[in-house]
Amino acid sequence: MIPSGVEVFVGVEPIDLRWGFDRLSGVVADRIGRDARSGALFVFFGRRREAMKVLFFDGSGLCLFYKRLDAGTFRVPEPRAGKNGAVVEIEEGALEDLLDGID
Repeated sequence: MIPSGVEVFVGVEPIDLRWGFDRLSGVVADRIGRDARSGALFVFFGRRREAMKVLFFDGSGLCLFYKRLDAGTFRVPEPRAGKNGAVVEIEEGALEDLLDGID
């Protein structure tokens, strides 16, 4: 369950899903311009979009959630015109749909 009111940022450029906490925290700082310990959720996809990682801070440390689909691919949200093209901010309900494989 995703907490209500949490900020959710989706990196639209694919990453190497072998990356761990430190590398993903650097991506959050460099591409998104946020601190990984800000309380927001940061979503990343692999090149084939069959898997995703979500980086978040739970108050005592960084956590990584990893999901790989049995079939199909995740639909990466489109960046909005005039915004940072490397990241899209979505609502927590949209993240739940994304995790469930719903367009």
